[in-house]
Amino acid sequence: MMKSRTDGMMFTVHGTSISKGIILLLFGVIMTFMLIAIMTSLKPEYRISSSSINNIATTLTGESLVYLLGYENHYFTQSLPESSKKPNYSSLIFHAATNINPDDPRSLLGRELPGFSIFDSKLIVAGQGTNYSNLPIESSPPLEVLLEEREASLESISEEEPADDKPVTPPEMTTGDKKVVYIYHTHARESYFPHLKVDNSNPDNAFHPEVNVTLVGEKLGEELEARGLGTEVDKTDVTDILLKNNWQYGQSYNASRSVVASALEKNRDFTYVIDIHRDAARKEITTATINGEKYARTWFIVGGNNPNAAKNTKIAEELHHLLEKKYPGLSRGVNEKSGAGTNGKFNQDLSAGAMLIEFGGVDNTMEELNRTAKAIADVLAEYYWQAEKVNASEDSKE
Repeated sequence: MMKSRTDGMMFTVHGTSISKGIILLLFGVIMTFMLIAIMTSLKPEYRISSSSINNIATTLTGESLVYLLGYENHYFTQSLPESSKKPNYSSLIFHAATNINPDDPRSLLGRELPGFSIFDSKLIVAGQGTNYSNLPIESSPPLEVLLEEREASLESISEEEPADDKPVTPPEMTTGDKKVVYIYHTHARESYFPHLKVDNSNPDNAFHPEVNVTLVGEKLGEELEARGLGTEVDKTDVTDILLKNNWQYGQSYNASRSVVASALEKNRDFTYVIDIHRDAARKEITTATINGEKYARTWFIVGGNNPNAAKNTKIAEELHHLLEKKYPGLSRGVNEKSGAGTNGKFNQDLSAGAMLIEFGGVDNTMEELNRTAKAIADVLAEYYWQAEKVNASEDSKE
């Protein structure tokens, strides 16, 4: 009788293989944690990010998430105010999947029409005659254009306004030796055609190294000082920084950032930080007539991609409404710029009191701009002193 033998397979496991596997696993875990640590410790501007994911996240408000949690636990929704409305999740899902907002036709047309992306911003407050067809236009000329020599009519500037021989009345309130307003100019060479001897058909020609928005900054600084607000006007030519670093015009905010950061580091008293610009729009859009006098209209621009956006927006809105009350039609409104295709911060992340103001357009005169500078100083001083009274009242209660 024959015995059957079942053939079997034998495995040989070496201790060195197990050791290598454990070492590789531990190495992989350590490297994963190190990579996560490096990515999360980077400054926001250097982190890897996706504009698509960011856009999806911005469409979901806090209320939307609370309502979503409310499907599982109704107690969550009890904390919401009565004015809150239940979101339309089908629209949110459609927006996230297609990047098309059913309530905004620009999202459908923006990728099909060349140049339509300039209208891809948020109009927070619209002034008189303002809509998406006349939003502020940012001209971005090559550095070669900025460096071209142009003649400027300096005489016309000094002749526009007659000297005021009236005695200057000291302000009732003053910040004393404290400088509380800082004025600078990221696009320092932005100029105005009435004072340039150039072809005025192309807005890119409205640039000059001396006759430019820094003159508006000087005037605004003088008017704020006359109203008791200590002001520092920084006339740094950011174009020189661009040339030194071999940067392009689109990197102007990177160049001016170090200037602003240094100023804020030296003086902790700066409450408001104002970046003065000039719009590329034409005369009919950027000019207002108030009580028979012409003014250069203003725009308040807020960078939506900065942590101070809510505070920056609040200040811009309140100043806009003050201007509407005292100088109807002067302010074109408040516009938020964010996302791809724009800086999105404008250095406003450096200060909760930062603001970017467009003074007029390429066709406005210094006479019109000076009137506007006085108006801005008027409402900003009123806003500042009112805030000081509120703060003093709260301190006395404590």
